Amino acid sequence: MSTASAVFLANIPSPDRGVWQLGPVSLRAYALFIILGIIVAIWWGERRWAQRGGTKGTIIDVAVWAAPFGLVGGRLYHVITDNQLYFGEGKDPIRALYVWEGGLGIWGAIALGAVGAWIACRRKGIPLPAVADAVAPGIVVAQAIGRLGNYFNQELYGGPTDLPWGLEIYRRVDPGNPLVDDPLNGVAVNDVPIEVVHPTFLYELLWNLAVALLIVWLDRKFRLGHGRVFALYVAGYTAGRFWIELMRTDPANEILGLRVNVWMSVLVFIGAVVYFVLAGKKGPREEPETLRGKDDDTETADQQRDGDAASSPDQDGTKGSGDPDKATATGQAESSGGAEERRSDSGD
Repeated sequence: MSTASAVFLANIPSPDRGVWQLGPVSLRAYALFIILGIIVAIWWGERRWAQRGGTKGTIIDVAVWAAPFGLVGGRLYHVITDNQLYFGEGKDPIRALYVWEGGLGIWGAIALGAVGAWIACRRKGIPLPAVADAVAPGIVVAQAIGRLGNYFNQELYGGPTDLPWGLEIYRRVDPGNPLVDDPLNGVAVNDVPIEVVHPTFLYELLWNLAVALLIVWLDRKFRLGHGRVFALYVAGYTAGRFWIELMRTDPANEILGLRVNVWMSVLVFIGAVVYFVLAGKKGPREEPETLRGKDDDTETADQQRDGDAASSPDQDGTKGSGDPDKATATGQAESSGGAEERRSDSGD
């Protein structure tokens, strides 16, 4: 065994590709993990919403608005903060629309996704902060799942390291032209890494899972409400993103010598903490009846009326599913008989 092979034996190997061709269809790992993350977030959010007293299906209805808004917002943030990748001499602006190739900014996804969720909540007549609390753990787990897409894309890693868990980075080339490098869509040409780096995608993945466990535990212990679980998620995530972002070496725009996302982590962290403190003045968690929207109340009332009609007895003691004319006649006869009996008793 060669010396190089022995050195890299304990490291984390990168996949040889992130895209598979199934005929004319390109199957991209990044897109698959994003979709899987959304599914997990909705599933877990539904369970938490129902446990809090909300109506089943509500989170799915909200996600119909929030998910597309979030995808657009995430892409817009990425394109704005990394515009040099798509605009300028020799660049192809149309690639700004290629979401499947990677590049979704979490800040834009959360911001515009919240707008979509707000629209859905307004339509249903339910409080947005309560919905945010229900979906918060699922969102941060979805982010963890999404980081696996970065692993397959060989992107968002840190500087060189000799730690045992260092990530091996391979040279990828265009399958149709081995002389052309294609780090994103290409295939690795051999199993000898060109460098070993910090797997910052893995650091963030593990941090996100820890944040999910923490906020679930705090929510159960203190029965948090009014958006405080979501605020804890944001604060916890940004605290980790701050130090992980400092480790990354991929090109990024900077302000005063620091990456834009480092500054964003600081600002959003402060905002989340302030909101958490202020929302605590609103009291304990929302009551279950406040989580049922206008449509839910109407449906419940209709079900109750149907149930009352089905269970109420007729005048003769039978259920109300009989002939209404017969029931009316029976009632009139019984009323007449009762009146005659009362007259007889009072006359003697």
